[in-house]
Amino acid sequence: MWKRTRERLNDDRYGFGLAAAALYPDVPRVADTTLLARPGWIPDEPVPLSAVRTRWEPVPERPAVTAPTEGLPDGFTSYADAMAALARPRVFEDRPAYRLLAVDGPTLTFGPARYFDAVNVGEAVAHELAAAVPGLPVRTRVGDPTDLARRPALVAIATLTVTVSGRYVLHWRDPAKVAHAGGLHQVMPVGMFQPLTGRNVELDPWFTMVREYSEELLGASEEYGGGFDQEAWPFHRRMTAALEGGELRASFLGLGADPLTLALDVLTVAVFEDEAFDALFGERLVRENEEGRVRMAKFDGTVPEPMQPAGAALLKLAWRHRRALGINV
Repeated sequence: MWKRTRERLNDDRYGFGLAAAALYPDVPRVADTTLLARPGWIPDEPVPLSAVRTRWEPVPERPAVTAPTEGLPDGFTSYADAMAALARPRVFEDRPAYRLLAVDGPTLTFGPARYFDAVNVGEAVAHELAAAVPGLPVRTRVGDPTDLARRPALVAIATLTVTVSGRYVLHWRDPAKVAHAGGLHQVMPVGMFQPLTGRNVELDPWFTMVREYSEELLGASEEYGGGFDQEAWPFHRRMTAALEGGELRASFLGLGADPLTLALDVLTVAVFEDEAFDALFGERLVRENEEGRVRMAKFDGTVPEPMQPAGAALLKLAWRHRRALGINV
């Protein structure tokens, strides 16, 4: 039964996402999408990525809901354990990550976490919705999806990659390969905000974004080896030179919560001069990566369906701010 429900969830995440959004009629939405937010989470204008500030809280208070056991198959103590044994996606590893603790404009406060912390709550609340569990007990205990104290609120950095002339990178996430948002379209790159290892705290979003560009757009490995110095890495240096030279403009557009899984996305957009995009990626842009299929799409204000809420919100926000972002469409 558990595995069949998991399959049903992956077969219609878009539909279940709409049903989940309807459970929160009083929570503000981002740009008329189903992405949920609090007042102050979405700035009125794009904020340069360089203006985003991060803080570190090494010993935060424990969240109210952590690893619910309702509805798990016999013998399993967490949703991640059940997934690993019964429905393991290709990419599924409990790496260190950052838990969002507070938002004060463009200042974000983080504490330590692990990737499975988010799976154990987020996939559990999605699963019980797909199973039509009366009263949705886990989701009810979590409560407001924008209350960061209620569950381990891990964040991904979602980046809309768009050229000045109006082309953007579009991803279809293969449910056989990913644990989150399978079967949906998404912008690229998107990746968990996390350090390279469990021994360091690396709170610069740009470092995560650059690694995701290499992994998702170029198909490079996620393994960097011991002693890796990202600032000395030639690809990081080329990307940073483009950023500092104005050939690439990176902006923060806010953040929001997915109503189905409660996953949080930091919303960013990277606007490339066409020549810079072609030089960095061009013909090397993959058609398929470890998480799904990749293609270029026309940036024209439309949103492909079915699409993950964060991606839909980014497309709509970027269209709204296209003049300020320097996109000539």
